[in-house]
Amino acid sequence: MSLINSLASWYLKKRVLQIEMFIDHPDNTQMEVFNRLTQTASNTDWGKQYGYSEMDSIRQYQEQVPISSYEDLFPHIERTLKGEKNVLWPGDIRWFSKSSGTTNDKSKFIPVSQEALDDCHFKGGKDMLALYLHNRPDSQLFTGKGLPISGSHQVNRLNEHSYYGDLSAVLIQNTPHVFNLFRATSKKVALLGDWETKIQAIAKDVLNKNITNMAGVPTWTLVMINKIFEIAGIESRNLQDVWPGLECFFHGGVSFKPYRSQFDAVIPSDT
Repeated sequence: MSLINSLASWYLKKRVLQIEMFIDHPDNTQMEVFNRLTQTASNTDWGKQYGYSEMDSIRQYQEQVPISSYEDLFPHIERTLKGEKNVLWPGDIRWFSKSSGTTNDKSKFIPVSQEALDDCHFKGGKDMLALYLHNRPDSQLFTGKGLPISGSHQVNRLNEHSYYGDLSAVLIQNTPHVFNLFRATSKKVALLGDWETKIQAIAKDVLNKNITNMAGVPTWTLVMINKIFEIAGIESRNLQDVWPGLECFFHGGVSFKPYRSQFDAVIPSDT
């Protein structure tokens, strides 16, 4: 396992050089991304409508492409939901993230392309690990397993063409196999629809595993931690009494500040 940790750390740390280049040259980096996105989408219906193929500046984009609400975009999204290709983005879009109701109390279906999964969500996760390992060269992160805490929504079939779920469910369903090698729980358990059943199953499943890291929204993670204390009968309420190798919690979704004191109490640390 130490060899796997060394190889994984070496592979991810190489990405830091690229990240540092992005930091040093933000304008060039953003322009490269802009050009790649507009050229990739230039042959879609949307791209043709607004002249993406001739677009070579952000100013031109601002002048040619209108500010659009979800309601403005929905006719295009609806076509994509029904299986039409090359509407807003090239190719076949099969996955959609379903948001909680906001406008008019209706949920929104956000197209999730394979490029969005690979180049945004999964690459963002790899970058997070790369930066952590760069800052902690003594890390033993990959000597154990990671425990991601996700929402309770399942993946559902919308029609014969499309699937939807909350974003965390879509990401779990599409996670590359290599990442699953370092997950403490199976997809089946992670995608259980009932939250109470799910946290009970996860807590029992991971109690005796070597968990080196956790990831998730602070609120859900605290619920999971308390369930683990309950099942294990840990009176100290110190999570490192359960998992001595635990070294990191990757959080997101909301500000961590309101929850810091609660995490400091259950994961005491000198750093």
